[in-house]
Amino acid sequence: MTRRDTPQQRAVREALERAGRPLSILEIHSLARDEVPAIGVRTVYRVVGRLLDDGVISPVPIPGDADRYEMAAVAATHHHHFRCESCERVFDVSGCAGRLERLLPEGFTLAGHELVLWGECAACSG
Repeated sequence: MTRRDTPQQRAVREALERAGRPLSILEIHSLARDEVPAIGVRTVYRVVGRLLDDGVISPVPIPGDADRYEMAAVAATHHHHFRCESCERVFDVSGCAGRLERLLPEGFTLAGHELVLWGECAACSG
C-alpha cells in the first residue's frame, strides 16, 4: 500500500533530515511547525509511527528518557549518542570504544552494543 505524502508527513521527515541529530517528538513538532504551522503533537506522533512502520526512521532509545528519532540511513551506520543534561538535546557521536569483548566474563559472546554518553554539550558548557 502506497501512503499519501501529506504536507504533515513531509514536514516531519524534513525536520528529521535537516536536524542532523536525533530529535524528540516535541523537537520534531517545533521544527515541523515552521512548514505546517497548524500541525499538532498528536499528528506528529501518528506521522512518526507511520515513518517507523515504513522503515524511513528509527528510534534512538535513551535510558531514563523518551526515545528520539533519526533517519534510518543514519541509524544503519555504527555510531553512538550523547545526551546533554542541561538542554536535553541528543547528538550523534561517531567512532566507538571497540574491543568490548575484553570486558565480558569468560565464555560470553558479544552480539552488539549500544552506548549513550551524557554530560553537557558545547553550547551549554561554554
